[in-house]
Amino acid sequence: MGSFDVEKILQQMTLEEKAQMCSGRDFWRTQDVERLGIPKVMMCDGPNGLRKQIGESDALGINESVETVCYPTASAVAASFDTELLRELGEILGEECQAEHVGMLLGPGINMKRSPLCGRNFEYFSEDPYLAGKLGASYIRGLQGKGVAACVKHFACNNQETRRLSGSSWVDERTLREIYLPAFEMAVKEGSVRSVMNAYNAINGTFCAENKRLLTDILREEWGYQGFVVTDWGAVKDRVTGLEAGVDLEMPGSMTGKTEAIMEAVEEGSLSMETLDQAVRNVLAFVKESIDNQRETAIFDREQAHVKSGEFEKECAVLLKNDGILPLSKRKKTAFIGAFAESPRYQGAGSSHINVRHAVSALECLDGWEAVYAKGYDADQEDADEEFLRQAVEIAKNAEAAVIFAGLPEAYETEGCDRDTMKIPAGQNALIEAVAQVQPNTVVVLHGGSPIELPWLAHVRAVLCMYLGGDQVGRAAVDLLCGAANPSGKLAETWPLRLEDNPSFLNFPGEGARVEYREGIFIGYRYYDRKKMAVCFPFGHGLSYTEFAYSGLELDRSQMTEKDCLRVKCRIQNVGKVFGKEAVQLYVGVPHSRVNRAVRELRGFQKIALQPGEEKEVVFELDFRSFAYYETKMNDWFVESGEIEIAVGASSRDIRLTGHVEMVSSMTIPMQYTRYSTVGELMADPAKAAFVHSLFGQEKSEEEIRQEKESDAAMGAGAEKMRRQMMMDMPLSALVSYGRMSEKQLKGLLEELNR
Repeated sequence: MGSFDVEKILQQMTLEEKAQMCSGRDFWRTQDVERLGIPKVMMCDGPNGLRKQIGESDALGINESVETVCYPTASAVAASFDTELLRELGEILGEECQAEHVGMLLGPGINMKRSPLCGRNFEYFSEDPYLAGKLGASYIRGLQGKGVAACVKHFACNNQETRRLSGSSWVDERTLREIYLPAFEMAVKEGSVRSVMNAYNAINGTFCAENKRLLTDILREEWGYQGFVVTDWGAVKDRVTGLEAGVDLEMPGSMTGKTEAIMEAVEEGSLSMETLDQAVRNVLAFVKESIDNQRETAIFDREQAHVKSGEFEKECAVLLKNDGILPLSKRKKTAFIGAFAESPRYQGAGSSHINVRHAVSALECLDGWEAVYAKGYDADQEDADEEFLRQAVEIAKNAEAAVIFAGLPEAYETEGCDRDTMKIPAGQNALIEAVAQVQPNTVVVLHGGSPIELPWLAHVRAVLCMYLGGDQVGRAAVDLLCGAANPSGKLAETWPLRLEDNPSFLNFPGEGARVEYREGIFIGYRYYDRKKMAVCFPFGHGLSYTEFAYSGLELDRSQMTEKDCLRVKCRIQNVGKVFGKEAVQLYVGVPHSRVNRAVRELRGFQKIALQPGEEKEVVFELDFRSFAYYETKMNDWFVESGEIEIAVGASSRDIRLTGHVEMVSSMTIPMQYTRYSTVGELMADPAKAAFVHSLFGQEKSEEEIRQEKESDAAMGAGAEKMRRQMMMDMPLSALVSYGRMSEKQLKGLLEELNR
């Protein structure tokens, strides 16, 4: 339909048609205007499958959806540390959307995992913005490469479900820029995402659906975003204010007089036609792209997609612990225990819930394995069932090994509400402890979308985390347990020892409608590493059935400026006996920063595949942002001079190689000096240091030296140190108090310093 001319159509639209175009036709589709040839375009929930409703959309979006494939959720695919896997997942979903005539898939979700308790964490990638941004951008490129729009969500600071419709996230500017916005920025700049969904919540008191600074100043003007902004379903508070802020499309379709409110605002002059036209133009551009990219004859191979789902999950599972028991031999009599072995937990609850014909269980895939089974627990019960427990202990006692499938029940993790604990049901913990007492060769397979407390960790020999692995999770689990596949996942989030250790613990989910992000930039590993705190498993952790050796770190320069790029190379060798994949991670640290920074931050990662004995070179390119922090005094990114540490490793706490480069930055921070600025602040600026020496550097008389010595003796051994520190902390106003200058001279000095 090359005749679909956005500008021409816009000129022909009536005010009412323009106002209507800013809301959906119904729950899932954009507005159509038959007389102008504007078709409706369908959107669907995702992002780990297609939740397309059958027939006409209902008012609440809860009708049965088409039967399809459920892929591993975001919490699982993030553990792959594999951008190519995310691209391929996006492509497969794009093919299915084409076959189902869907123009936009609502995803990916790239909000930060601020707390393990967020009920929707299974839909999000990571606690690290760099990892989430890179994976999200790859997924977007894959999906949009098939002609289907991605809709990155939820913009921004939607990090909990408690009061998500009415709460406000209070976050300082540096934290916002360094933690909660970068993944969205990458989705825009690297993924060229075509749609952004604003969050329900407010940021610092202004709802995201009415936040002009967020949706226009930052998203469009700073980042150069060219797509359209859609509300989360039902997120609109005031439609006219939202339009002025930068919201283009309200979803679902408005049946509450908001079309009339837009028309009235234009007629009264409180909303400009130019603003309305731009919103309509953005929506029409999306419609045009959907028409141009639609493939009417697209066919989707659903059976092949099920197979791919299982292959993806094998790349995502994380081997948390293994003292040598895994992989298991099928010839070894093994007790398989746990309700999840029979009915696996493979996806989360809520709007992303996928209609699947059948989820493959581990029990279905035990061909050739000498195995026995006991249910062990009721997945819907908190406490232990004594009969289930007795049966499990009995078969475990008479086997050579026991594999327990455990984890978080579906009711624990769902959109709309947060968890209140990191624990799994008490009955499951009791089962694991009881089995481990009678069977020394006990392995635990975990299902769930978030970190879990593991009180029995020391009593079992291995733990394999499947996260929420899609509808083929059972097959993937068995292949990994027996060594038909080698686990290669790495944790995209830290697993603390207990909930109380989490940096957001005292401020999650907040008081009333207010949640304060008092931990600042120190979320996840940034906090635990800075505190040197013991964790259950660190960010980036994941074991393999083989071993990898790191060597040959090379930096292409020993000194650089903020305008240079740094090229980092190293070599990774598979020194074990089986094929494996390793997610190599690069971290950057600024040990002598003038501001509070993390010990190190992820700035690069690559997933490589190696045969036994094979060695490959890994190359990273680090640019300006790799070394920068957000300086609020200049409202921009800033690189400071000094030593920078380059660390390459297998996790944030398993650093194998380190190197250093000297940063010589020409950047300066503009200072506005006042009478309360300190001598130390002047000394920090080389251009001002000479002035300080002119004030205090005069040669002292013998009498002044004698008095200082007497004073030091009277005040103790630390007197000289105290005097130096007091001098550095002395405000400029003290120059008047101590008679060094007059008030008039101080005023002139400040004018000179600020010129």
